[in-house]
Amino acid sequence: MTAVASRATALPASERGTGQLAGTGTLLRLALRRDRVMMPVWILVVAGLVLAMPGSLESVYGTAAERADAMETMNSNSSMRAMYGPVFGDSLGALSAWRIGCYAGVLAAVMSLVIVVRHTREEEESGRQEMLAASMVGRRAPLTAALLAAFVANAGAGLLISAGMAGQGVRGALALGLGIAGTGMLFATLAAIAAQLTESARLAKGLTGAALGTAFVLRAAGDSGTADGSSVPTWLSPLGWQENVRAFAGERWWVLALVVAATVAQGVVAYELAGRRDVGMSFLPTRPGPARGRVATAGALARRLQRGAVLGWTAGFLLAGLVFGQMASGAADIVGDNESTRDIIERMGGRSDLTEAFLSTIIGLFGMVAGLFVASSVLRLHAEETSQRAEPVLAGAVGRLRWAAGHLVIAFGGSALLMTVCGIGVAVGHGEDAGAVLGACLAQLPAVWVLGGLTVLFVGAYPKGAVAAWAVVGGCLAIGWIGPALDLPRAVMNLSPFGHLPKLPGAALSWPPLITLTLLAAALTGVGLAALRRRDMTN
Repeated sequence: MTAVASRATALPASERGTGQLAGTGTLLRLALRRDRVMMPVWILVVAGLVLAMPGSLESVYGTAAERADAMETMNSNSSMRAMYGPVFGDSLGALSAWRIGCYAGVLAAVMSLVIVVRHTREEEESGRQEMLAASMVGRRAPLTAALLAAFVANAGAGLLISAGMAGQGVRGALALGLGIAGTGMLFATLAAIAAQLTESARLAKGLTGAALGTAFVLRAAGDSGTADGSSVPTWLSPLGWQENVRAFAGERWWVLALVVAATVAQGVVAYELAGRRDVGMSFLPTRPGPARGRVATAGALARRLQRGAVLGWTAGFLLAGLVFGQMASGAADIVGDNESTRDIIERMGGRSDLTEAFLSTIIGLFGMVAGLFVASSVLRLHAEETSQRAEPVLAGAVGRLRWAAGHLVIAFGGSALLMTVCGIGVAVGHGEDAGAVLGACLAQLPAVWVLGGLTVLFVGAYPKGAVAAWAVVGGCLAIGWIGPALDLPRAVMNLSPFGHLPKLPGAALSWPPLITLTLLAAALTGVGLAALRRRDMTN
């Protein structure tokens, strides 16, 4: 911590002073240095998913007639509109903006909130910000540096998207890049407000993530009712603003002004709040203890700390399962006579009945998303350790393995709960084959647990690089999501543990890969815990 602080406090003469923004340049360079790996990875993931889409869609809808039919089919299906939004044009650019635009905006928002909270509330929580504040660093310099770092990341992603999509139309590419980057910056300033309101970095991320989830639900609810993006719920959502920019389909440049205005307004609020509180304090102080009940064990403490996240994820999986279950009943209508689309679904879900292949595809995607939950839950161990909250717990009659076990039960047991709830939701939405659907969901757990075991290994053996677990999980998600569309080689698909699972329902149940993956997850977890027990605790 001293080395990091010393680099930031050694301000050049041009930045020394007592102004509110003194030292901003130095703090920005420090932030970019600390994020020199994470930020480029995020940028490449956000831009790469967008740039891969035109080629993928061209292999599915190779002619103008096929694209026009796809546009009509998607716009007539309320479930598809809820997931992706309406289609405003039948060009490859317009279809790409429809298929990936909203999700790229979500990823840009997540990237932005991680960057802003990392360089504001996390710095205060770790005590580094107090050391910086004791030097000639302005009160609002840390917040400014964090927002500028988020701007650099979003600008980089926007430029790559605009340049890479220019072949589909320069105006549309620019509108798409600006829309995604603008969405990222809007949630960056929202995260800046959350960082002023809360004492915990995790809570700041949770509040911003909840706002992002609400924005997605509003957009989905609005788009399910109308096919032109004009409903009130859609316009209440920043993600709805992004889709209404209508990239490659008669761009609406004035919608970007709404994004800019909201971003500036939120930035003003964040700056005002930052100037009205002391370092380390917040406007919503953490309660001194549980309102009722007792937290007498390490396991009970872990449940108390993670119950909000588990409840939020569970509700999301249930609702999404209901929506996708309803979509499965009309899978044949969605695909129609398009053989390319049928081939992609069969590559993802197995060569069985189209409805069963569609169900298998959706359940596989749910499993990959559950991998995000298990990684996040395991990394709570790392957060407790680096924030020094684990030390008081371990100073008592609590061993490291017992402390870690409390969080791992939540991580691995919570993922089982998510897939069970998902199976119930899909079965209810689909209306039949409840047992087969639930079994297919539970069959995803060995692969999910492998990702959890890898995260435990990172936390235990290489705590400084624990965040690399996100790269592993994100890589598996990318392989499973876009791999079948790009027809990647089998060797590449097998890099993900999900590539070894049987394609259920529809395919025959094969126990060997399930047992092997479960044993691998147990081995990785065991090695990680052994390393955690032997090493020094970080600070």
